[in-house]
Amino acid sequence: MTLPVTIIMIEDDEGHARLIERNIRRSGVNNEIIPFTNGTDAVTYLFGPDGSGFVHKGQALLILLDLNLPDMTGIDILRQVKENKFLKSAPVVILTTTDDSQEIKRCYELGCNVYITKPVNYESFANAIRQLGLFFSVIQVPPTA
Repeated sequence: MTLPVTIIMIEDDEGHARLIERNIRRSGVNNEIIPFTNGTDAVTYLFGPDGSGFVHKGQALLILLDLNLPDMTGIDILRQVKENKFLKSAPVVILTTTDDSQEIKRCYELGCNVYITKPVNYESFANAIRQLGLFFSVIQVPPTA
């Protein structure tokens, strides 16, 4: 039996967050989406009250992560998730405006699964997210350790 996948969306731009959720829904993905507008709240949720990540043991999580957050970098969150024994198997999709090749390389080296640069054009952005939603509908997400 496949566990329902919870999508954790860490995106500080409210307009982008609405656009992402709307277009994921348009692609037919009805999974729960838990939004966070800053890294601190997202990290608190992901790692739980004891900071171990055990709170999500056995759950299927998929993390949508912006790199440019007001209180910490997405790189820091990615590193913490991929170094955590309970969360490291959760796929992390970087969805950001940053298209610097060094930053992209760094994210993959730290364990991100997909890196997507947000298109500047609204329609292109919406289309990219719909395609991402279709991708979500077919990938297999393992439960956390």
